Amino acid sequence: MNLNPFWSMSANTSRKQRPDNEEQSGHGEQRASPARLPFGKKQLPAIPKNAAPITKPTAMGTPAHSANGTHASYGPFYLEYSLLAEFTLVIKQKLPGIYVQPSYKSALMWFGVIFIRHGLYQDGVFKFTVYIPDNYPDGECPKLVFDIPVFHPLVDPVSGELDVRRAFTKWRRNHNHIWQVLMYARTIFYKINTTEPLNPEAAVLYEKDVQLFKSKVVDSVKLCNSHLFDQPKIDDPYAISFSPWNPAVHEEAKELMFTYKRRPEDHHKGTQMSGLSWVKPGSTQPFSKDDSPPQS
Repeated sequence: MNLNPFWSMSANTSRKQRPDNEEQSGHGEQRASPARLPFGKKQLPAIPKNAAPITKPTAMGTPAHSANGTHASYGPFYLEYSLLAEFTLVIKQKLPGIYVQPSYKSALMWFGVIFIRHGLYQDGVFKFTVYIPDNYPDGECPKLVFDIPVFHPLVDPVSGELDVRRAFTKWRRNHNHIWQVLMYARTIFYKINTTEPLNPEAAVLYEKDVQLFKSKVVDSVKLCNSHLFDQPKIDDPYAISFSPWNPAVHEEAKELMFTYKRRPEDHHKGTQMSGLSWVKPGSTQPFSKDDSPPQS
């Protein structure tokens, strides 16, 4: 079974090493036992001499180093714990219209997609990648880069990178989190900010010619959606990909959502059910059906 190196790193880097006072002996000779630690004292596990940090993504920038020296000692273990905690927070937040998945090859790279349901960018489906510094959470804020540059004042028209530093001028550990970066990426499509833009053309059109700005936004949304079924740019088994509607695969799931009935035991638990939702093929308009009739 193939395991994600992110989740299995601790097991690979925490193997015990031979103590320095262990006698080197030939085959068949007895070896001296290592000295016992004083009773009642607890120590951290020995730092593996050859422990390597979590694999770094190769696409973005040069690595930074921790200012407080944390990663010089227990860096791989601390970084792994921090990233696991961050992904858990993302799951708990239940961010609307945002889905992310850590890379198989590097825990410092997350794949994501944003669905825009209303506003100027309505019907937009924008795939992106988050690049996390290898000294997280002590370094700079993570980077967020759209697979296809979106026509937006805060998105670089060439690289597709979002101006994240605008919202996080200084990344503060235990205060700023990756889920906030994801939420910020969603917010920019509903609240347009044109100050100090990365795309001056988009900023000027939004201020001077809104109709032309809207026209270019529509073209940008259509361009992104036209490449929705393309293979991911990064060769990674966990990269997010989409496939066209296939009745043989998806029809059954849709029918289950309409035919599902509330289980009898749910009546006793007082569970509130407001209905089930699905999205019609070729549209982003949600349709819902309430299983229970309204009570008088």
